[in-house]
Amino acid sequence: MRVRPPKASQTSTRIWRVEPSGMEERPDELATEEPLEIRLLWRGERRTVAVTMRTPGHDPELALGFLFAEGILERREHVLDVSHCTEPDAAGACSNIVQATLSDVAPEPRLGTLDRHFFATSACGVCGKVGLDRLQVRVSGPLPEGPRISPEVVRSLPSRLRESQGLFETTGGLHAAALFDPVGGLLAVREDVGRHNALDKLLGWAVLEGHLPLHDHLVLVSGRSSYEILQKCLVAGVPVVCAVSAPSSLAVELAERFGVTLIGFLRGDRFNVYSGAGRIVGSPLAEEKSSRRSSLRTLLPTL
Repeated sequence: MRVRPPKASQTSTRIWRVEPSGMEERPDELATEEPLEIRLLWRGERRTVAVTMRTPGHDPELALGFLFAEGILERREHVLDVSHCTEPDAAGACSNIVQATLSDVAPEPRLGTLDRHFFATSACGVCGKVGLDRLQVRVSGPLPEGPRISPEVVRSLPSRLRESQGLFETTGGLHAAALFDPVGGLLAVREDVGRHNALDKLLGWAVLEGHLPLHDHLVLVSGRSSYEILQKCLVAGVPVVCAVSAPSSLAVELAERFGVTLIGFLRGDRFNVYSGAGRIVGSPLAEEKSSRRSSLRTLLPTL
């Protein structure tokens, strides 16, 4: 069942539809794009962390997911509140400001980990790259072995995502990120004009629901998988990342280094596995792993 998107997430307009039979004026809906300022409040000190262009809706989740994925926050219990600001402001600007209030016992936020430009676009996330060595400090090592996924489950993910994209259905201009269980059950989906924002919203939901780390889950993103998509999933512990388009070279390098199963060009009945093929049922690597485990179980009683 589709959930009707919040009205603020779409903007009404009028267009001219051009067809072979002529031109016709008609109403249309656009995906809303507005700035969101993310603030931190810690021990009485308020600081703006980032400003990103996004589609309104699930803003506290976006802020929390962004702060977590960027390593500024590490523990859900350190967050007292994440909500839109309540201070009076001109032209209702408070609807575009989200503040995360931290407890006094929380360690000082590590804002230096951003090492990026202040402004984040909806298209490319926060611009710039964090070195792989720095990411390795935040991620202790390769991910756990995680689930084995059947090709049939992988092929089913795009259609299950599309069925739940209420806002895309009305605007046609949204990216999405979705969280699935190992058998393809859809747990949550978030939409935004920016694919990084959609993923931040999804991870923010997972933080609020207490689901981290996501060692037994799959993430599907619309568009391509980039370095930043991979690093956000890595911090959340996602072992299988799927995209309907191509990955970047750095995304593949990151997936290989940390043991992520990276799937791209997931369309129709085909997809490419760029890293971590051992988690895909039927792959030679998966069968080799299964054989080694069986041999080990046979040997254990004699050891």
